[in-house]
Amino acid sequence: MKVLIETSARHIHLSKEHLAILCGENYNLEVKKPLSQPGQFVSHTRLNVIGPRSVIKNVSVLGPTRPATQVEVSLTDARTLGVVAPIRESGDIKESAPITIEGPVGSVTINEGVIIAKRHLHMTEEDAKKTGLKSGDVVMIEINTPERGLIFKDVVVRVSNRFATAVHLDTDEGNAANAGAVDGPLYGEILY
Repeated sequence: MKVLIETSARHIHLSKEHLAILCGENYNLEVKKPLSQPGQFVSHTRLNVIGPRSVIKNVSVLGPTRPATQVEVSLTDARTLGVVAPIRESGDIKESAPITIEGPVGSVTINEGVIIAKRHLHMTEEDAKKTGLKSGDVVMIEINTPERGLIFKDVVVRVSNRFATAVHLDTDEGNAANAGAVDGPLYGEILY
């Protein structure tokens, strides 16, 4: 089965509490651009992420807010910031790296929350049924791009009717596959 391949750049998910501290009481995230996953969006809000070694400025905040604040970076970003971020599924932040987030009104230091998102395949229940896959399965995805085709192993399957079927890679992975060289949408093939 062919699936859409998307590169997910560094971003921040904020709790309501941290959004208020960083951007002010009653501040709301405004939609700049919808994402492929239903109900998710890139907001107009951009914040600075401060690590022990350096700062990455103007990091996108995705909406809507979440129960816990989380910063998703690439391995290159983690090294630049000077943090040791584990490779995890989104939401699995227990004992992950600490970081400081700076907003226009205030700053927040979180003791855990920085991760490198494990590459994953979002699937609708219908597409999962067609392929015989279920949440937690691990597959390989083959991507054919000019001069940099790759097979990505260890792609975790996540199934829900709240999802649209698409693979999410981080920036390092997308660059390794030369994903930017493809005009229009990029598709890959699921390998079992």
